[in-house]
Amino acid sequence: MTIFIGMPEGSPTGTLRRLELKKMADDYGADSIQVLEGLEAVRKRPGMYLGDPHDGSALHHCIWEVVDNAVDEHLAGHNPTIEVDLNTDGSISVTDHGRGIPVDMHQEEGVSAAEVIMTKLHAGGKFDNEAYKVAGGLHGVGVSAVNAVSEWLHLEIHREGKVWEQRYNQGVPKSKLKPTGKTDVTGTKVSFKPDLTIFSDIVEFDFEQINTRLQRTAFLNGGLQIIFRDLRGEDPVEIDHTYDGGLREYVSQMNSKKNTIHDEVIHIFGEKDGDKGEVHVEIAMQWTDSYSESIDCFTNIIHNADGGTHMSGLRSSLTRTVNSYAQSRNLLKNLSSLSGDDVREGLGAVVSIKHPDPSFNAQTKAKLVTSEVAGIVEQIVNDKLGEHFEENPSIARAIVDKAVLASKAREAARKARDLTRRKGVLEGGGLPGQLADCQSRDPNECEIYIVEGESAGGSAKTARDRRTQAVLPLRGKILNVERQRGNDAKVFTNEQIQRMIRAFGAGVGNDEGDEGAFDPEKLRYGKIIIMCDADIDGAHIRTLIMTFLWRYMRRAITNGNVYIAMPPLFSVGRGNKVEWVHSEEELDATVKRFKKEAPSAKISVQRYKGLGEMNPEQLWETTMDPEVRRMMRVTIKEKNGHPDIESGDELFTILMGEDVPDRRAFIEQNASEVTSLDV
Repeated sequence: MTIFIGMPEGSPTGTLRRLELKKMADDYGADSIQVLEGLEAVRKRPGMYLGDPHDGSALHHCIWEVVDNAVDEHLAGHNPTIEVDLNTDGSISVTDHGRGIPVDMHQEEGVSAAEVIMTKLHAGGKFDNEAYKVAGGLHGVGVSAVNAVSEWLHLEIHREGKVWEQRYNQGVPKSKLKPTGKTDVTGTKVSFKPDLTIFSDIVEFDFEQINTRLQRTAFLNGGLQIIFRDLRGEDPVEIDHTYDGGLREYVSQMNSKKNTIHDEVIHIFGEKDGDKGEVHVEIAMQWTDSYSESIDCFTNIIHNADGGTHMSGLRSSLTRTVNSYAQSRNLLKNLSSLSGDDVREGLGAVVSIKHPDPSFNAQTKAKLVTSEVAGIVEQIVNDKLGEHFEENPSIARAIVDKAVLASKAREAARKARDLTRRKGVLEGGGLPGQLADCQSRDPNECEIYIVEGESAGGSAKTARDRRTQAVLPLRGKILNVERQRGNDAKVFTNEQIQRMIRAFGAGVGNDEGDEGAFDPEKLRYGKIIIMCDADIDGAHIRTLIMTFLWRYMRRAITNGNVYIAMPPLFSVGRGNKVEWVHSEEELDATVKRFKKEAPSAKISVQRYKGLGEMNPEQLWETTMDPEVRRMMRVTIKEKNGHPDIESGDELFTILMGEDVPDRRAFIEQNASEVTSLDV
């Protein structure tokens, strides 16, 4: 069979290409098939086993795999303390005080059981539920995968009165496991240094990320002591995580910066027989006056970032139980029932299950998929929460009242959105009259500048590329939507906000299930560019716009559609030569360079605090020309590979909310990081 790839028949190039393809076909045989033996597969494809090796997720997942094994010893009743040390040479050590990994000879493999565990995929003591009734690591992949991607790994085992040691380089043992001393304790210490030929971009362990994860692990295992040491700096840090209150303390800490609507954390514990054995369910929850829910899910102490069947079970049971209680006591007023979103608004909860044989969507265990768990969680919550409501009617009433208010607010928001859309139609095609639209209708090349004031708007309209750039001027400071939480009707009837909603044409609202919610696929412009003056007022207006986008069009941010224009602060002139600079540091460097190039020349410096001070040509040259302009894309930091929505919510609440003490504390804490201050 002859194949032509973009080559005319009979051409010399075409003939050459046919010969190359024929040779490739002839060379393809049994010797072309590669078999990756042992841990080689992990080194070739680390993402399949540990996560992305470039963004830090796989790097830190190595720690979780070793720590989770130590926690498994605690769950089995043998390990009271775990020690985690960040060492000065870039390695990390995890020490447990459990039984110690078995050191005797494995009959089938002909090497020690410890070496089997460290070098063989799908090897471990957690497959038959005899050594471990419940465990996080059930696939026997974790620690061997860590060994594979380590420059070196040192194993130290305290067992049977002896100290046993073995060292590995890139997963390959350098010698057999051998005794090196005596001991009167038991346990395992795993020290490893990541192989930087595999990891890139982020190659250093992050203290805060590790500390947060270890704290969470201690919360999930009330009474377990986790000691975390960072030995890398001049002043070593040691933190002791021990929480006897377990999940109750976890939820209290989760809600520490929020106003709770009931003081007591509701604690639920129960167990049911599953297909593979007994399933234990533990849940702690508390409602606050916030407008978002935060639910952390765990299986055998492994964090399931994407939730799963235990989350589904909790959500279903909450909706049913709260509605049942409210209807039986006629607390719904004119409502027939409460939606799940209404019930969960303001909820902070932690769900932890212990399952003898859980199933996940991948080795990274981001989502629990064991189907029976949903029904087990739902039944336990229905029974236990119903009992709690009967015994604590004041708590139940507070939760129902919160949900009723949420339902009314959601209905008001829907009516306001409908009004906004109807008003847009009546005023002509849904587009605001102040919008100077672009000619193109391709969102991939279209961009809209949100501009502060009519003066800057006039310059921007003249300066722009009319084919791809639209300009929407706003009058003054827009409504602070953070201080109107729960009053969506006022938000959606605000003139400046209506302008943006109608100009973008993609709906409004963060709840993707709502009709008319914001959809980035419907955006008329691929880039939303906030262009404000480079002074304090401009920064405030920019933050107000950002607050609106976060609260009502969050997917525009998470989708990467939002940008901040960076107009220059100064122009530096020498004769006919003019350069634009964006900071005091750039100004000093430019002036110094100009003086060096022409010591006797006169240098002029002009400060531009407002966009209206620039003529259209200057505005195009400095801020709107795609070839030379500077912009910052607005992004949200990630947590466990997902956008950290909770931290974003907290930040906007602090900066733009009513709580002055929290805002003052934030400013005091971060004031040292300010690099340019306009006063």
